[in-house]
Amino acid sequence: MRNAGIIVLGVAAVLSLAACAPHQEPSTVPPGAGPTYPAPNPAGVSVSATAAPTTQQLKPCTADDVKVTGKFGSKPTVTIPDTCAAPSTLLSKDLEPGTGAAAKNGSQLQLNYDLYTWSDKVDQENSFATGAFPLTLGQGTVIQGWDEGLVGIKQGGRRLLIIPPDKGYGASGNQSIKPNETLVFVVDAVSVTG
Repeated sequence: MRNAGIIVLGVAAVLSLAACAPHQEPSTVPPGAGPTYPAPNPAGVSVSATAAPTTQQLKPCTADDVKVTGKFGSKPTVTIPDTCAAPSTLLSKDLEPGTGAAAKNGSQLQLNYDLYTWSDKVDQENSFATGAFPLTLGQGTVIQGWDEGLVGIKQGGRRLLIIPPDKGYGASGNQSIKPNETLVFVVDAVSVTG
C-alpha cells in the first residue's frame, strides 16, 4: 500500500509538470541554431535605426565630401561618395586658387573640364585631350551652374563644381546625361581676361 502511494505521488508530479508546458512537436532545428523569438533588440535602438539608410535619409554632401586627385593641367580623378546624398544647391570649391584677376560676367575664359554624373559616378567627358573650351562668362551660352559657379575663378585655378539638376540639364537631360542628373565638374582656368 505504501508503494502504491509513492507511485501515485510520482505520477501526479509528472502529470502536473506536463500540464505546465505547452505541447510542442519535436524541432528539426539543431539546438542553438536559427533565429530566436522574439528577435533580440539592443537596448534603446529602434528597428528602423538599424536599417541601412536610403538616399532620402542621407544628409546632403558638401564639396569636401567629393574627392579630387590630380593637379592643374592634368585630367583629374573624381570620387563621388555613397555616404551622403547629392546636394540640391550649387556648390563650388577652389582646389587650386590661381592668380590674377577674378573672372566676372563678360570675362573671356579658356577652360579645361572633366564632367562626372552623380547617380552612376561615370566620367562622361573632358577637354583635357582635345583643348581648352572658350567661354564668355555670364552670357547664357552654357548651363546656369557654369555661369554662376565660375564667377571669381582665376587663371591657373582649379575649381570643383557640383551642379544640381535645376542649374544643369534639368528634367530633359542631354545626350548621355540622364534627366534630373547632378553634375560634378572639375574646371581648370587656362586663361582669364577682362
